[in-house]
Amino acid sequence: MDSDALLRELAPARLLQAYRKMVEIRRFEEKVFHLFSTEPMPGPLHQYNGQEAVAVGVCEHLTRDDYVTSTHRGHGHCIAKGADINKMMAELFARDGGSCRAMGGSMHLADFSVGMLGAVAIVGGGIPIAVGAALSAKLRGTGQVAVAFFGDGAINEGAFHESINMAAADKLPVLFVCENNLYGFSTALSRVVANERLWERAAGYGCPGEAVDGNDVLAVYAAAGRAVARARAGEGPTLLECKTYRQRGHSRFEKPTYRTREEEEAWKARDPIPTFARRLTAAGITTDAALETVDAKVDRMLDAAVAFARQCPEPAADLALCLAFAEGDRK
Repeated sequence: MDSDALLRELAPARLLQAYRKMVEIRRFEEKVFHLFSTEPMPGPLHQYNGQEAVAVGVCEHLTRDDYVTSTHRGHGHCIAKGADINKMMAELFARDGGSCRAMGGSMHLADFSVGMLGAVAIVGGGIPIAVGAALSAKLRGTGQVAVAFFGDGAINEGAFHESINMAAADKLPVLFVCENNLYGFSTALSRVVANERLWERAAGYGCPGEAVDGNDVLAVYAAAGRAVARARAGEGPTLLECKTYRQRGHSRFEKPTYRTREEEEAWKARDPIPTFARRLTAAGITTDAALETVDAKVDRMLDAAVAFARQCPEPAADLALCLAFAEGDRK
């Protein structure tokens, strides 16, 4: 089913849920950018602005028990998978109430309670973890699937090739979701690959590959639905190349001088959130006023998350050591 057909077929509540999730991700990123710009927030920050349709379109098919691994740009994947935004915010404040008790920060967010196995700062580092989770699910016969989100830079890493080869050979229930935003840091994709149709790499490993408009949440939803169904049926992995664009620099305060103004403006015109909002209102599914209400509710939720983070205690100086000993005792 294509994007336009889904707009007609999906329940309005489901469509509005997808819109709200994308708004949650965007407003979260805007809020933390402001905080990192005005307060002594610890650590780096890599933002997901512009790529929201990928995380939401994929994760709408996942259950709480399914698995996700992420990248250094992981806030959107966490939110789409259902991680607690209060605890995410506290983690960025490096407070003990954070999802990783201040031990992870922005680039290593995790929430095992919702299957979010973690953001991994090493390029491509989360891919084999997702394959391991998929292998575990297959051996246990649970019907769970795993999703590895990664960027176009990671698709040239050995970890990707080894992982997709194993997944295909063993027909593991895993989705490889390449978020192709055209740049690995400041390096254009066209400079490092001879074939920019990254989805075609799947054929070399004997599994399906598909290119998707990563700025169209319903196009991603349709492709991810096919891939998830295939994985749950025991038919193995799929590679999705979701073509999208990060609207900010690689990391906080980095100015993407390697991109042209014309390129940025062209992609901004395809911003996934206002584009989806226009489609919803044009189809009579909702109104501008109703969407503004959603936006306002999300803003209040994020204000509450910041208040929660501020009241959380600072971690004890020996917390990391205590956690390490506690883990050793469990083993």
